[in-house]
Amino acid sequence: MRDIAITSVMIEGPATEPVSLADMKTYLRVVDEADDDLIASLIEASRTAVETATGRLLIRQTWRIVLDAWPECRILRVPLAPFAWLAAARVADATGTMVDVPPGSFVVDSLSEPGRIAAGPKVPVPGIATAGIELDVVVGYGIAPEAVPMPLRQAVRQLAAGFYERRGDEVNAATLPAEIAALIAPYRRMRL
Repeated sequence: MRDIAITSVMIEGPATEPVSLADMKTYLRVVDEADDDLIASLIEASRTAVETATGRLLIRQTWRIVLDAWPECRILRVPLAPFAWLAAARVADATGTMVDVPPGSFVVDSLSEPGRIAAGPKVPVPGIATAGIELDVVVGYGIAPEAVPMPLRQAVRQLAAGFYERRGDEVNAATLPAEIAALIAPYRRMRL
């Protein structure tokens, strides 16, 4: 079996955060606007920390998965979760030119964990040996904060509050506080 390189690159980030600035300010009991930029950046940092810890992207975003070749059986296990849909696909021809392949040429399974994309019989094999396949996938729970499970939103809220309260203090960023780890534990992706 050949080793196939798979790379994921964000091409369109989330348009919103799982916790709004107004919600976070209410949670922190902050009424003025002096710290708005700081609080917004702490929300983003907290979302990123929760996404990293769980292996799940909270708010809808688009990523490009780049492969050298099709996996065995031509079924790709999507490395990002939760997988929503395949937005676009391209396969390189023998000259290295990326050629669009209609998304309808694939069988897409967004219900399984991990999601799967199966290349149909008419999907070509890449004509080059490296980075010959590009799949643009949409991942995340949804576009509105309410689409994100409440425990994950609460983890973002609590983590941002902790960052806000301890700003300037030395913090061990590698370890999440126990109460936040407990909130996100059911959502951690299992590695096999």
